[in-house]
Amino acid sequence: MPDGGVVALDTEASTDLPTEAPVLVLLPGLTGGSGDTYVQHCVLHAKKAGIRAIVFNSRATSDSPVTTAQFYSASWTGDMRDVVKHVAAKYPSSRIFAAGWSLGANILTRYLGEEGDKCIVEAAAALCNPFNLTVSDQNFQKWFNRLYDFNLAKSLRRIYKNHHHLFVEAAARGAQYDPERALNAKTIRDFDDAITRISFGWDSVDQYYAQSSSSLSVPFVKVPLLVVQSHDDPIAPSHAIPFDDLEANEKCLLVMTPSGGHLGWCASPDVLGPPWTDLAVSQYFSACLQLLEGTPIKRLGSHQDDRTTHSRTVLVQE
Repeated sequence: MPDGGVVALDTEASTDLPTEAPVLVLLPGLTGGSGDTYVQHCVLHAKKAGIRAIVFNSRATSDSPVTTAQFYSASWTGDMRDVVKHVAAKYPSSRIFAAGWSLGANILTRYLGEEGDKCIVEAAAALCNPFNLTVSDQNFQKWFNRLYDFNLAKSLRRIYKNHHHLFVEAAARGAQYDPERALNAKTIRDFDDAITRISFGWDSVDQYYAQSSSSLSVPFVKVPLLVVQSHDDPIAPSHAIPFDDLEANEKCLLVMTPSGGHLGWCASPDVLGPPWTDLAVSQYFSACLQLLEGTPIKRLGSHQDDRTTHSRTVLVQE
C-alpha cells in the first residue's frame, strides 16, 4: 500500500477457470479472512458459477503481515481501491465484481458510493451490512448482544497483540494511540476509541461511527448492488437499514429475510454447511454477467506497484 502497509489476496491454489473468467473480490467481516468457512463456501460457489474469487484480507487479518501502525476501519476505502486496481491489472480481460459481509459490506458500499460512475467494479453484493454504525454500536449494548460485542472485541485483541509494539512505538513518537487500552479492550467501541479512530483522524469514536456509516453512500451507488439483510440481525439491526434510499436508487435491490441472525442463513439442518445466500449471490452475478455481455469492460487509471499487495494461494476444500 502507498503508506508501506500490506494486505493479502488469497485465491485457490489451482483452478481450471479461463483467464478471462470474471473475478469476484470478497471482503470478509470485522476480523474475518480466507480461513473462515463462510468465505470458503462462497469461493466454491463462485467457482461453480465460472467466477474466480479473490479474498481481500484486510491488514492483520488471516495472518497477513503488519508493517505500519495502521489496521483497517469502516471508513477507509483506500486499500479496497488499490486492491481493485491491482486485480484489474492482473486480469485485464475479466470483469470485476465484489461482495462483502458485515464490516466488509460497509466498506464495499462506501467504496461504490465514492467511485460513482467511474467504478471499476461492475456489480456488487452486500450481506449483513450494519449501514448505520451509531445504531449498531447502540444495539451492541443491549442484553444478549453484549456477548457478540465481547467475542468480536476478543478477536480484535487477538489480532492486535501480535502487532502491539508498532502502536507502542507510534505512541512514543507522539501518536495519540492508547496501546494498553487496546490490549485490554472489552468492546469494539473500546478498541475503536483506542486505535481505529486515531489511525484515521477522527476526533471521537462517535464521530467515526456517524461519518463512516455506509447508509450515507447508498444514494451515490451507480452499479447494481444486491443487499441481503436479516430482520433479526443483532449486529446489523433492521432499523439501521436506509430503506428509503435503497428504494430510491434503481441500482439497489434489497432482500430482507425474517430470520437468519448475523450471517446465519442456513440452507439445511447442517448449520456448518454453506448458506443459501452463496447460491443466490452466485446466480445474481451470473445474471449481471449476462446483462453486461457485449459492453466494454470498465478500466480506469493505473494500478499500484505489485509490491503493494502480498499475494498468496490457498487450497479451498469442500
